[in-house]
This record gives sequence, C-alpha cells and structure tokens, in this order.
Amino acid sequence: MDSVFYIVIAAMALIVVLLRFKVMMGISILCGGLFIWLFESRSFPDLWEAAIQAAKIQRNWDLIFCLYFVMCLEVELRTSGSLSGLVKTFRNIFSSNKVTLAVMPAFLGLLPSMGGARFSAPIVEEASQGIAVNAEQKSVINLWFRHIFEFSNPLMPGMILACGIANVTIQDLIIQVGWVTILCFVLGWILLVQPLKIVDKEKATNTTNDRDIDWKSLFLAFGPIIASFLLIVSFGISAAISMGLVVVGFIPIFYAFGRKIPIKNVFLESLDVKLLVNVVLILYFIQLLTITGILDEIVNAFNSSFLPQEVIVAALAFIFGLMTGQSQGYIAVVIPIVALMSPGNILLVATAMVFGLAGQMMTPVHLCILVTVEYFKANMWNVIGRCGFISLVMLICYSAWTYFRYYLF
Repeated sequence: MDSVFYIVIAAMALIVVLLRFKVMMGISILCGGLFIWLFESRSFPDLWEAAIQAAKIQRNWDLIFCLYFVMCLEVELRTSGSLSGLVKTFRNIFSSNKVTLAVMPAFLGLLPSMGGARFSAPIVEEASQGIAVNAEQKSVINLWFRHIFEFSNPLMPGMILACGIANVTIQDLIIQVGWVTILCFVLGWILLVQPLKIVDKEKATNTTNDRDIDWKSLFLAFGPIIASFLLIVSFGISAAISMGLVVVGFIPIFYAFGRKIPIKNVFLESLDVKLLVNVVLILYFIQLLTITGILDEIVNAFNSSFLPQEVIVAALAFIFGLMTGQSQGYIAVVIPIVALMSPGNILLVATAMVFGLAGQMMTPVHLCILVTVEYFKANMWNVIGRCGFISLVMLICYSAWTYFRYYLF
C-alpha cells in the first residue's frame, strides 16, 4: 500500500480516538489535519496559507451565514407554532407520522444548502411524537432522506459541477442515475421507518379521521422554503443572502397571521457558537488537505495502479467523500479524472456520484452529520454506523444492477 494511505488511515484513526474521548468535533478534525500536515508538509507558512485561502473562499462564508439564518428560521417556525401545525396537517393527510418522518426531510432536501439538515431536524423531532424512536434513529432518518435527491435534483451544485466538468447533460445524468433516488427512499423506508413502533396512536396517527388542513401553518412553513428556492434559483442570489432576506422578510408576515414570535430570541438563540466554531475548523481542515497536496498524491497512487477504471473511480470517490464530506469536494477531484480517462462516459460519472455520497454519509466531516447529532444530542458513531450500513446496502444494490446491466451480458 502507498504510504499516503497509511497517513490518511492514521489521521482518520486519530480523529476517531479524539472523538471517542469527547474532544470537540472541530478540534478533533483539526488535529487530523495537523497530523497530515506534519507528515506531508511541516511548513508553517502552509498553515497560515490554508487559513488565508479558506477565508478567501466565498462559498465558506456563504455556508456559515446560511447555516446561521437556517437556525434563525427554525426558531421562527417553532415559536410561531408553524412546525407543529405542519406536522398535524401532514398527519391528517397521510394518517400517520411515519410518512411525515420520511417525506419532509426528503422534500426539504430539494433545497440545496450545505448543513441544511439542521432545518429538517426539528420537523423530524415533531413528527416522531408517539413513535418509539431514539436520538440516533431520528438523526439517521433526517440525514438519509434529506440526501436522496442528490442523484435526481438538477439544482444540486454537485450535479451541476459534475455535468459541467464531464461535458454531459443533466438530463442524461438523471436518466442514468436518477433511479437511485427511488432506491434510497425504498431502502430508507424499509430499514429505517417501517420497523418503528407506534406507542401512542393519538399522537402518531389520525385516529379521528380529521382531514382538516391548517392552511396558515402550511403557508408559513412552506412559504420561506419556496421563497428561498426562488431567490437562489430564479434570481441567482447566494444562499446566505437569500436565507437572511427570508428570515427578516417573514417576521411581519408571521405577525400578520397572528403568530407572534420573540424577535430578539430568533437571532440570539440561533447563535450556536460551538456549532459555528466546528464548521470553521472543518472548512480549515478541508483547505489543509489541498495545501499539503495529499489529495493529488492519492489520485496519482490510483492512476499508477492496474485496477479497472470503474474500481479506480469508485474508490477515489468514496475516499474523497470520506475526507471532504462535500459533494463538490469529491466531484471536483474525481470527475476531471473521469473526463480524462473516458470522455463522456456517463456511467463513470454516475458511479462517482453514488460512491462519493456513500463516503460522505460515513464521515464526521460531513456538516449535515455535525448539525444533526448536535440537534438530537445523538451518539455520532452510532449515527455514522447506521448511515454506513444503509449506504453499504445502497452500494451493493447499485453495483449489482450496474454489473448485471453493463458487464454480465
């Protein structure tokens, strides 16, 4: 095995050990980055350069402020009673909170926002009333269903980036890999939601056949989502500015609907310093990976091997999904390799996306995992283990179907 892989494995092991000893996540991940720097660079100017580059990346600031405003919006929806009204309405429509547990995170996942699982988490919490489900199960449900549209939503930055680099159309890529969205929903329902037991039918199901819809709560819950979607997609406004405009703009609307909210608490309660520090340190860690050149070494190690193209792409995507925790991360590294290996090979692009997401769902660097376990106060490694299991099932199903369709006959 190339020495670079020993360094990566040791760095990941260090992160795991520190997290086991309850060291703050951001600091643990930073230590892993410093470990890699110690073996790959040992140049102190590189540490400073990584910080400067991370601070110059507009996407990082957009993420931090977007995450803050998402938390502000969650406080608005919760304190106004809109979340509880939304869940009640869905229970009346579907007759069971189980459906809401799966559908709402998936729907909110259509709005591309890194760390956006923080927005769907309180809805999962509300929908879990009357159902025997622990913090880890709620975390995995929130994480899994939120990411099922990574393969079929044309608004996902990762999909747009992949198609642009590989010179394939979004339509063709969705036709190629869109079925994995259905697979992920079915797996999530069978493995995560269906086994849950209802312990309080009054809270978890519609036992009165009441089909009333709380239109106010429905509008106040979906209005900000639709408004954010339009601002980001139709007008090209950044996610942070869009969310900020929505948070401020909907304050008078809540009052107009007779839903008073504590405006001061909206902005102060959402200022989760620990969470924001963790995010900043993770972003710095990702930049350290670039500065030290370890990402290039991993790519070169695979390119010099005699493995089949499909195995190389799958392995690289999975590794970079683990290391960066971002779809843009593994796509920006792996898809250019695909474009050089086999121009226009949409199967390799699809494979990179599926295996990259699997890696992304198994790493503490993934910001959605960070914000979800923080919200539910869940055990991170139990959550990652559960996500890992269902991701493995997804990979087996995808690999088996791909082999059967393209290589067996």
